[in-house]
Amino acid sequence: MLGSHYAEPTAHAMKPPYRADQVGSLLRPAVLVAARSQFKQGALSAVALRAVEDECILQIVGKQRSLGLRSITDGELRRDYWHIDFLAQLDGVTIVSMREQNRFGGTDEQPPMATVTGRIACTKPIMTDAFAYLQAAVVDRDGGSAPRAGGVTAKVTIPSPSMLYMRGGRNAVSKAVYPDLAEFWTDVAIAYRNAIQFFADRGCTYLQLDDVSFAYLCDPKFRETCRLNGDDPDVLPRTFVAAVNAALRGRPATMTVTMHTCRGNFRSSWVAEGGYEAVAEAMFSIDVDGFFMEFDSARAGSFEPLRYLPAGKKAVLGLVTTKQGAIESADEIKRRIDAAGVYVSADRLCLSPQCGFSSTHHGNAVSESEQWRKLELVVRVAREVWGDT
Repeated sequence: MLGSHYAEPTAHAMKPPYRADQVGSLLRPAVLVAARSQFKQGALSAVALRAVEDECILQIVGKQRSLGLRSITDGELRRDYWHIDFLAQLDGVTIVSMREQNRFGGTDEQPPMATVTGRIACTKPIMTDAFAYLQAAVVDRDGGSAPRAGGVTAKVTIPSPSMLYMRGGRNAVSKAVYPDLAEFWTDVAIAYRNAIQFFADRGCTYLQLDDVSFAYLCDPKFRETCRLNGDDPDVLPRTFVAAVNAALRGRPATMTVTMHTCRGNFRSSWVAEGGYEAVAEAMFSIDVDGFFMEFDSARAGSFEPLRYLPAGKKAVLGLVTTKQGAIESADEIKRRIDAAGVYVSADRLCLSPQCGFSSTHHGNAVSESEQWRKLELVVRVAREVWGDT
């Protein structure tokens, strides 16, 4: 099935994103769920909660390394939500209930959303202490954590700049504060440059921007929601591209940046459906090193939009679902990698789950055992396909 050109590892595979990579979030261990519940009830101190988080992160770092993953995250264990915990710490952001037209299907509970009620800024580091703890936990015995053969890299995930705007659109950005949206996007870019530099100052070399906007814009229902929010869905892809590129301007040369996009991930439910064709050209013009792309189901469409992937960029194929526990067939994954290889050369492809396992503290309908088996599958298939991870 697979050609001999897959057999030898290349230098191209030694820098993130790795042949076997992951989106980032992991199921919260039961002991952490209990501790956070106690904390919210006032029965556990913040210091005690932090100690439980620390221990759980040490355990999952060890598990990731034992599986052979080289991209190591803290599982977002310190967060309630993949995006809200970060966005809420920016100046000018207020968190509100999800609006009816943005709801996830199949669940009554809905995640909150960010709205803009003041001038956007990043005047202090956000989540850098959490990164520093992760960095210390993954340092190799020889004193380094650089992305070299056999080494591991601490990976940070934060919401993309477009996540400040995408769900609520123009209606969620105060017209009194920002009568001109150009000023809003200028402030967003500056805030993100500051946030990224704070991470760089702590030694971060692998940053992932999580961005559902591009995949959502492939869905006709969401495009109509955009119109109701006062936006033109045909214009938004280029608006978001400009926002992300402005935020990344001047990023450290030592930092690899990737983007993950999906169609929603909340308690195994989703929001959007539709292939990438309508947004691929715009999305691939973003100044990142690789794109994590959901391809685990028919709602993600075909691989054909990969033909727009620019030279020098990688596509990380999200072929292993995190929304259900059934373990995929290794042979079927290899077949699909071959199918993607029709549109982009195999040396620019990688493999990962399609999303995180717990984008929110609730987690998906997957057991911890199934989570680790799926990540092990990603590593094993990557080794069999490319000869390296």
